[in-house]
Amino acid sequence: MWLFFTLTTTLLWGLAELFYKKGSHEECKYDHLRVCIMVGAVMGIHAVFTLLTADISYDPMNLIAYAPVSLCYIISMACSFFGIRFIEESLADPIENTAGAMCSLLCVIFLGEEIGAAVWVAIAIIVIGIIGVSYTEQSADVNRKQKLGKRLALVAFMMPFCYAIIDALGSFLDIFFLELETSPLIGVNADNIELVANVSYELTFAIVGLILFIFMKWKREKFELPKQKDKLLAAVCETAGQLTYVYAMSGNGAIAAPILSSVCVVSLLLSRIFLKEKLTKKQYLFITIIIVGILMLAVLEGE
Repeated sequence: MWLFFTLTTTLLWGLAELFYKKGSHEECKYDHLRVCIMVGAVMGIHAVFTLLTADISYDPMNLIAYAPVSLCYIISMACSFFGIRFIEESLADPIENTAGAMCSLLCVIFLGEEIGAAVWVAIAIIVIGIIGVSYTEQSADVNRKQKLGKRLALVAFMMPFCYAIIDALGSFLDIFFLELETSPLIGVNADNIELVANVSYELTFAIVGLILFIFMKWKREKFELPKQKDKLLAAVCETAGQLTYVYAMSGNGAIAAPILSSVCVVSLLLSRIFLKEKLTKKQYLFITIIIVGILMLAVLEGE
């Protein structure tokens, strides 16, 4: 069953990326906040359902204890939602998926962990791909600056990198929070620690979503639910993917991890088919290099 859940998670997250992009509108100033609100609402509902159906004896103080990790993940996603208003999903997603490589580097720098030569090669491949993608932004074939203006084009292109860095920091912090010996979470044990962390994250996202909703009302920005269908579908796919991810990794994580890392490939294909996104040949080349590095790193870390 773990393989079924692994493939399901990969598809759900790929669909989530598709609907995130499909539901984003460049001309709407606060559209990325609308996405955050929808994701917060769905995650909040799922968190409440979990609390009602799972016997985890949840302590509300865990909201505060887990806040540093939750906010890293939430802020990184907000950066992603802002970025995909202006740049192609098939370009943004592979860059965002380099978060795993960045987390590995953080472990080397701050924890003194040693990684093998093959892992360094995979990281080097990713870096080459990122440099190449950055180079293509200066190409005459990519007219983002002419379309958005120099400043906004730069900010939009930096958002996937911001996502990767902040998400990597969240994953790095999770090393301590999900280890019983070092975790500040209250009332956790080996059986419920991941569930408690996930509920804390989802409830925090719900609170952030509520604050953003109040902010939108204060700004007198319209939030018409029937028009948020794509955002809602993205939020449902994101949350459902989190649920199946737990079962995917509980089976054969060493094989599941590389398959899950291929979500950027799924996202690229779906964006090309349904959103008709077209990149330059050089962009596709360097994105392919990034994806090869990501998959190589996932395989090596699963061994």
